[in-house]
Amino acid sequence: MNEIVLPHVPSREQIEALQQDLLKLPQCEPETSHFFADGMYARTVFRRAGTLIVGKVHKKEHFFALISGEISVWTEAGMKRVRAPFLWVSQPGTKRVTFAHEDSTAMTVHRVSSHDLEAIEEELVETDAASLFGPGNIPLRPALEAS
Repeated sequence: MNEIVLPHVPSREQIEALQQDLLKLPQCEPETSHFFADGMYARTVFRRAGTLIVGKVHKKEHFFALISGEISVWTEAGMKRVRAPFLWVSQPGTKRVTFAHEDSTAMTVHRVSSHDLEAIEEELVETDAASLFGPGNIPLRPALEAS
């Protein structure tokens, strides 16, 4: 089985409090690749084991696929520990937190009207002054040195 439902469901306020705490720490820059095809945008994000990511709130439904590794996923709707391969539909308005138990790669797939990452960011995600990442997954806070 590729999915284990975990017992605790954090509130949106708890997820936002976690994001505020993470703002105080140096940030890693996850390896991010961008792909375009006929009005679609796919983004892969590699995260090393032990990486905790607080995502942005998306405006549109989209696919979220774990293509390698194992992560825990926290949302206001519940918590799951999943192992690749795993695919689900992420609903609009969801703020997601992921923790990589091992080196892992996730992919999101979106319908878009541009190839420009800043325009895509504006089209797909809600504005968040506390966000840890800008368009293209570039850290907005000091980044850790790669080891």
